[in-house]
Amino acid sequence: MEIKAGPLLQEINIPEDLRKVGKDQLHQVCDELRQYIIDVVSVHGGHFGASLGVVELSVALHYVFNTPYDQLVWDVGHQAYGHKILTGRRENFHTNRKYKGLSGFPKRSESQYDTFGVGHSSTSISAALGMAIAAKYKGEKDRKSIAVIGDGAMTAGMAFEAMNHAGVSDSDVLIILNDNCMSIDPNVGALKEYLTDITTSHTYNKIKDDIWHALGKLPVGKNFSREMASKLEHSVKGFISKSSNLFEAMKLRYFGPIDGHNITKLVDTLQDLKDIPGPKILHIITVKGKGYSLAEQDQTKWHAPGLFDKVTGEIYKKRFETPQPPKYQDVFGHTIIELAEKNDRIFGITPAMPSGSSLKFMMEKMPDRAIDVGICEQHAVTLSAGMATQGLRVYCNIYSSFMQRAFDQVVHDVAIQKLPVVLCLDRAGLVGEDGPTHHGAYDIPYFRCIPNMIISAPMNESELRNLMYTAQMESTNSPMVIRYPRGEGVMPEWKTEMKEIKIGTGRKIKDGEEIAILSFGHPGNFAAAAIRELKNDGINPAHYDIRFVKPLDEALLHEVFSKYRKIITVEDGTIVGGFGSAVTEFMSANNYHAAIKILGIPDRLVEHGTLKELHRECGYDAQGIADTVREMMKDKVMVTTLMG
Repeated sequence: MEIKAGPLLQEINIPEDLRKVGKDQLHQVCDELRQYIIDVVSVHGGHFGASLGVVELSVALHYVFNTPYDQLVWDVGHQAYGHKILTGRRENFHTNRKYKGLSGFPKRSESQYDTFGVGHSSTSISAALGMAIAAKYKGEKDRKSIAVIGDGAMTAGMAFEAMNHAGVSDSDVLIILNDNCMSIDPNVGALKEYLTDITTSHTYNKIKDDIWHALGKLPVGKNFSREMASKLEHSVKGFISKSSNLFEAMKLRYFGPIDGHNITKLVDTLQDLKDIPGPKILHIITVKGKGYSLAEQDQTKWHAPGLFDKVTGEIYKKRFETPQPPKYQDVFGHTIIELAEKNDRIFGITPAMPSGSSLKFMMEKMPDRAIDVGICEQHAVTLSAGMATQGLRVYCNIYSSFMQRAFDQVVHDVAIQKLPVVLCLDRAGLVGEDGPTHHGAYDIPYFRCIPNMIISAPMNESELRNLMYTAQMESTNSPMVIRYPRGEGVMPEWKTEMKEIKIGTGRKIKDGEEIAILSFGHPGNFAAAAIRELKNDGINPAHYDIRFVKPLDEALLHEVFSKYRKIITVEDGTIVGGFGSAVTEFMSANNYHAAIKILGIPDRLVEHGTLKELHRECGYDAQGIADTVREMMKDKVMVTTLMG
């Protein structure tokens, strides 16, 4: 179905076209852009509310600034759909987040207007400041650098590190704080309350507005220049806000708050700020989901709703004739409550992902024992470590790709001190349409290299419950990783009785002939499906669910290498340094000789697409495993380890 843009938007292919539009027509451009986003996302899917909330800002930025010469950096990128449509990608926007189509996030290789690749939060200020410093060094005095960051992303320490530097950098960087009180879930913490105080303080805003109004009426002539007026404004503004404004205290000139949906006010303000040198911050107030009433009312639900009827608001759900298995994250969310009801030492922590991780269930039922700390993975890990020193057993739930940001805290604060923090890695492996910034490809290697770590992965929901049960046992006295994929459950009847699993033990699923498949985690289900298919070929592989990549079940591996000379390892992680590597290291250390084929995420960036498409591309879906078995069975003598 072809989706047509409005008459003005149809004529805007690049920002230069937008700048030809009369200022009085920008309201219509915003209306058409907002409607186009609704039309496309309702049919093709994607993130939704965030981009609707910054339609006016997207138009104003490209209208005022000389992009792409002026450098515009979008934080995270959930809100960059309007930006993409205005910068030459309207015709292909229907391919957004689809296999081989446009990325759901700004991406440098995709467009010159995407100045910095993003996907994780809170990087924009650092990146824009780096660009501003480079522009100053190169003598590009007319080049502007702008960072757009949400109040949720502003809770991360990295944003404050960047502002701390920006304030003393003497660089021409503009930070736009998009304040809507939302990340994916509602924002939390003191910063949210502080920003609310700024936006609602009648005293602060009346004094500030009165001063600006008075300054606008001051005579400008040879005895009172515009420069003097500017100095007076800055001095008086500093007098009323230095002690109360966090940003001014960091030597960032603060402007706002202003209505982020008033396109005329936005354009006028940005035009004024272009002429003010040095580091500065503009605080705008927006509504996530603006212009689509249902998205305004339930902003978490409409962050990325999937396909929906834009008229009725009905979100289309797949219809199934039989009961469907729950998502792994929901099993986690319900199981931690079961455990906590029996063990009063258990706590849950998440960095701004209560809905995505399903810790929301515990936050609703046990609000004093489940904590959303905001977008700050490093703090989440070290907070968990601090609680562990006092005898608490903390399940710290962080998406695998976000855990990359807290690597040092895992090493320094958890592993070296051998604290029994339970690191639950949601979204481990390939995640689908979010693409390479969100694929949980690297956690197995980067945790394998850390002493004192236990690294596990369940093959199904029952195993996840057992591993969570094991993690809170007194005998489990080291930090423990439990990694599991996004969604993808396999057991409709998942609520089994929990039992302890001995650390470092795998299990034999079935015996076989000539060839063995060793799987780690959920891909064991792909292996089981491949084995069922191979039965028709008269091929009978053995199957082992290894369960722990550290420590390895050496007794089980001795059995495997004693019986089989052809081995396939399967994992949902990078093949470099991961589970397959651990198996080949064991083989070498014990002087075994076998042909090994390692299946997993290849040593390259895997782009976005559906999970089915990406598993097929990487060759470790059921079909890929079956094909690999057939190829290995053709060769009578194979003693080389194969990677790929």
